[in-house]
Amino acid sequence: MTPLDRAAAAMAEDEAASPAFHAHLAAAELFLLLDTEPEGETIRPRLFPLETGATALAFDTEERLAGFAGAAPYAALSGRTLAALLAGKDVALGLNFGTEAPSETLLPSGVLDWLAEQAVAAAIATERPIGIAAPDDLPDALLPAIEPRLAAAAGLARQAILATARYADGTVRPLLALVDAADGADTALAATLGEALVFAGLPPDSLDIAVVPETAAITAPLRRHGLAIDIPAPSDRAAPGAPGTDPDRPPKLR
Repeated sequence: MTPLDRAAAAMAEDEAASPAFHAHLAAAELFLLLDTEPEGETIRPRLFPLETGATALAFDTEERLAGFAGAAPYAALSGRTLAALLAGKDVALGLNFGTEAPSETLLPSGVLDWLAEQAVAAAIATERPIGIAAPDDLPDALLPAIEPRLAAAAGLARQAILATARYADGTVRPLLALVDAADGADTALAATLGEALVFAGLPPDSLDIAVVPETAAITAPLRRHGLAIDIPAPSDRAAPGAPGTDPDRPPKLR
């Protein structure tokens, strides 16, 4: 059972779990079956002429793809990137076809269009807080929404700290500080966390994101009052430069 399987099984039992399934789908790494090997950053999905229309196929593990298609070309990319690539092209997506997994399903083109529309970035803090406090009085849905995304953000930062920030104009908002973050980590996490907040029913501006060096003066009060959330070390599995592995350089369709 993969995380996507568990989310699909929960949705099958209770329709109220549908937002959680779609959040998992958007964040999941999917392996898109291709017609030919990638040409630089350009990919050509293999399309199947089903009764419901042209359909691309993707799987949430490489083993599932190989079980369906054998040794076949593919591109690894997030669910949100795949939805954005297929949006508006009247192409459906067959997910985990032939696996008999709980997540085996057909996603109509309209669902992909809708998924692509949910990609709204969280707010990147543009001013320095004048006070830091414990992350109290948070929306109930906030922490469950962001924790899985941080767990999947391997290598983007050494640690995240969730706190409450007070600004000079009197505004008080939750702040997620990224300690010793990689270049561009705030932008990458703003995209995935903003999307997670939307699926959780929260406005994307309900959380500020900031990059904080370990040596910064604000790091000490953040550690003293905030909630520390570890981020995994980077994985070596993905091949550098593979289409879809760089969120800032999504592949192009042919």
